[in-house]
Amino acid sequence: MSLHYSSSISTQLPTNCSTKFLTHKTSTKNPFILSIYSLKRSSKNPASSTGLQRETKKQLSRILWTDAAVKAIERKANSKKYKNLWPKPVLEALDEAIRYKLWESALKIFGLLRQQHWYEPRCQTYTKLLMMLGKCKQPDKATILFEVMVSEGLKPTIDVYTALVSAYGESGLLDKAILTIEDMKSVADCKPDVFTYSILIKSCCKIRRFDVVRRILDEMSYMGIECNTVTFNTIIDGYGKSRMLEEMENTLMDMIETGKCLPDIFTLNSVIGAYGNFGQVETMEKWYDEFQLMKIKPDIQTFNIMIRSYGRAGMYKKMTSVMEFMEKRFFTPTVVTHNIVVDAFGQAGHVDLMDEYFKRMKHLGLKPNSITYCSLVSGYSKSGQIMKVDSILRQVENSDILLDTPLYNSIISAFGKCGDIEKMEETFLAMKERQCRPDHITFATMTQAYEAHDMTDAIIELEMKRIASTNSSGIF
Repeated sequence: MSLHYSSSISTQLPTNCSTKFLTHKTSTKNPFILSIYSLKRSSKNPASSTGLQRETKKQLSRILWTDAAVKAIERKANSKKYKNLWPKPVLEALDEAIRYKLWESALKIFGLLRQQHWYEPRCQTYTKLLMMLGKCKQPDKATILFEVMVSEGLKPTIDVYTALVSAYGESGLLDKAILTIEDMKSVADCKPDVFTYSILIKSCCKIRRFDVVRRILDEMSYMGIECNTVTFNTIIDGYGKSRMLEEMENTLMDMIETGKCLPDIFTLNSVIGAYGNFGQVETMEKWYDEFQLMKIKPDIQTFNIMIRSYGRAGMYKKMTSVMEFMEKRFFTPTVVTHNIVVDAFGQAGHVDLMDEYFKRMKHLGLKPNSITYCSLVSGYSKSGQIMKVDSILRQVENSDILLDTPLYNSIISAFGKCGDIEKMEETFLAMKERQCRPDHITFATMTQAYEAHDMTDAIIELEMKRIASTNSSGIF
């Protein structure tokens, strides 16, 4: 039984991998050099203000150390003379680059690794790289990396194939993901398992191809592969996010009736999250009680989902009461919890309450992050307090917060909406100076601002910059 599907689509699929690298052995294979542009990251000075927790400084120290270590190995990768480096720094730099999804740096360091006299190809290494490329939406690089692995004489394992399926699924290449599974069937001792199919199902759910999901389930049944808890949770979450709430509940009933795959905390969060996201607060509360009867205890994410749902529904009293309940039950509200509350008040135009919870967050020793500042910028923009956006930018620049693309986009959007084109363009230039790459949202936001002021020449110039930015993304 085979699956057949082909289309041009896009999706996102979170994946993870926790394999390790070999730190010795020798090989005389000729290295295949991966030539790419290195990803440059700007380092920040640690904040000198009081109130930051000691853990924050440790985290900053680790980030700076990691950045320096990766760059040091990258510099060696630019030369062909380093062929007998000590294994530990090379492998650690590669591991850190993968962990932080610096795909360009990771591939460059991997090219250096393959030049070493002690290098021996390992499927685990390729699995980690493939998973990373999937997360970074680099399916073409994943294809080439897989071909390199085969050229080194390695026989792909189930983990490698599953990682490749994930890489294609991340970018919505469902046809390639299905073809990869078909290839697996022809390889001895490498048949797709329930985890492989679960990843494929997640890809389908992301793009709402539930017709393909049903065919996948039929094929699994034909091959004697039973769904596990992860499979059911994936489908439940997919139906929930697609507002197919009846199908979601039916799948939950099927899950319970198996007697083997019982609902867990992920099931709970998916179900109440679905109803909460679509404003069905009473049904969300009903299902929360149902899961309590099933002895499934809530976690921090559960409470965060409920807080977000109440915030979107304008039920601010219930939102704050959940936080009080958390504290009584010894669930300490996290940075994420406070970000949700700050954003809820900001979106509703309650800037005073937004500021109050932001100050409370810092008073509790919780370090604001980029998401926090995005919410503040959005809140000030909505309330017309554009001068405070400048203040936020200065705060971030004088702290150890990394100014990332979403934060720059928020600031660019704020200036664009209020008609301050000069400030918008200054922020865009600052983004470039800090080597923070703009994305499609950046260009779309600026284009909209230019169109509102009939600035045709500026739109044409911006489009040229967008094309140049796209072409400089780095290749093998």
